[in-house]
Amino acid sequence: MGILTTQKNTQFDKPWDSLYLFYLFNFTQAIFMNQQDCIERLHSSVHMAVHPFPPDPTLFQPTSVMALFAFNEVLELLFIQKADVEGYPWRNQMAFPGGHVDENDTSTQETALRELEEEMGIQGCDVRVMGSLGHYQTINNKDIEAFTGIWNKKGSITFDPAEISRVLSIPFAYLTKIHREKGYAGRRPNAMELNYPYEDVLIWGVTAKILHHLIEIVTQKTG
Repeated sequence: MGILTTQKNTQFDKPWDSLYLFYLFNFTQAIFMNQQDCIERLHSSVHMAVHPFPPDPTLFQPTSVMALFAFNEVLELLFIQKADVEGYPWRNQMAFPGGHVDENDTSTQETALRELEEEMGIQGCDVRVMGSLGHYQTINNKDIEAFTGIWNKKGSITFDPAEISRVLSIPFAYLTKIHREKGYAGRRPNAMELNYPYEDVLIWGVTAKILHHLIEIVTQKTG
């Protein structure tokens, strides 16, 4: 990796009206009352849910990603936007940090934490892993096991601008609002329909599939 730069947490210049903040469910309301309660609700949601099963391992290359939460003024989910490089297959795409399983990795969770540190400078010791969100396959024969966790915000985010253009912190309440407004709740949209717009970016593809499942299990637990 090349020279690293520091990316500060995104700040929002748009006011949050009361309907926007309290539109959701008890899980989101817990953000404003008690962070520990919110963490426990998330942990319970992940562990009580049924997640997508792994495919035949002989047909797919194993990879892992981390859907990482952080508390700022509200609960936010961290995304990376791939570098704007001509010819780069994932140019400008929104993603969770992650990558291929190395032979030295003892587990797919270890892969997700290693890649998180390599891509964003966040150490595994500063992440409380909630658990696995299951397996998601791509058209290029990758099997992605997604994990979710909460960062304690120790240290700072750093990344290689040759690979990542920026890191975005998107309020989870906003993503859930889009999820409901688009009619995704309680059903599985096809890949052409499923996307989550945010400001000047669009979350789509396998990242949107993981996000959809995460929102569904949280709302089913607490809605």
